[in-house]
Amino acid sequence: MEFTAGQIAELLLGKVDGDASVIVNCFSKIEEGKPGSLSFLANPKYTNYIYETEASVVLVNYDFVAQKKISCTLIRVQDSYKAIAQLLAVYNSMIDKPVGIEKNSFIHKKAKIGKNVYIGAFAYIGKDAEVGDNVQIYPGAYIGNNVKIGENTVIHPGVKIYYNTIIGKDCTIHSGSVIGADGFGFAPNGNDAFVKIAQIGNVIIEDNVELGALVTIDRATMGSTIIRKGVKLDNHNHVAHNVEIGSNTVIAAQSGIAGTAKIGDNCMFGGQVGIGPHVKIANGTKMSAQSGIANNIKTENSILMGAPAFDLREYHRAYVHFKNLDKIVKRIDELERKLKDK
Repeated sequence: MEFTAGQIAELLLGKVDGDASVIVNCFSKIEEGKPGSLSFLANPKYTNYIYETEASVVLVNYDFVAQKKISCTLIRVQDSYKAIAQLLAVYNSMIDKPVGIEKNSFIHKKAKIGKNVYIGAFAYIGKDAEVGDNVQIYPGAYIGNNVKIGENTVIHPGVKIYYNTIIGKDCTIHSGSVIGADGFGFAPNGNDAFVKIAQIGNVIIEDNVELGALVTIDRATMGSTIIRKGVKLDNHNHVAHNVEIGSNTVIAAQSGIAGTAKIGDNCMFGGQVGIGPHVKIANGTKMSAQSGIANNIKTENSILMGAPAFDLREYHRAYVHFKNLDKIVKRIDELERKLKDK
């Protein structure tokens, strides 16, 4: 597929600075730009590459001011990062998507399959499952009994979705993820052993959710584990039984959320964040990587760091002292010695 700079600018409501007729047919990072490719400049740290890149077209913000001569054509837009995301989405939508039911897949006779569906080889669709229009289920996926999958959702290879799970529209679940396995529920029996508590709830994933590879979301003991609309979970996240994650919350890789925790809307967590059981976290909370939360966060839009986590500014002030702790102890020891010598 080929497009001119002028056509791209028209799509993005941007302005061409240079040759509007130049043609591009692929994307590239600005530091690896090659002729015929389109790139973008969003992070100021990469500004020096725009003067040497071989990319034919580069998206920049309207307020970008060149300090040297630039050989490529620029397309000025309001926000170059959002613009490249828009272009990538358009490009992805133009790629042919598979349609049809491949051999060696299994579909239960009581399952309901929508229009324009793709079901890959060795995929399994269980009894009373419902697969919406335009859903793609790639090879080796398992869709259990009574699972509901909304239209335009993509289930990648090797995903396992247990019975009674409900998945909304326009979701993406990447390879190896497991949705609806038993929650971690055991009770001591008085003999230094544990008895399993039956996990009879389910998982509900609302619309426009994306789960990375190897995400696990446990079914509720009773009721539902709920992932609200727009949530994005990175690879290797674990969500325990009866957790609720609010709308448009994003969580980076290797984070773990313990049972019955409630996370608000529009939160942002870095990688390897740990959330304790029964914790409630206010809307808009941001947590730095490797933070640990054991108590409720009641103030909206808090920014936290540390384990246990506390206010980011306080953490930075405290860390200054922590780094100098050895020196401080030596000074105190020296003062105590001098006092004893008097």
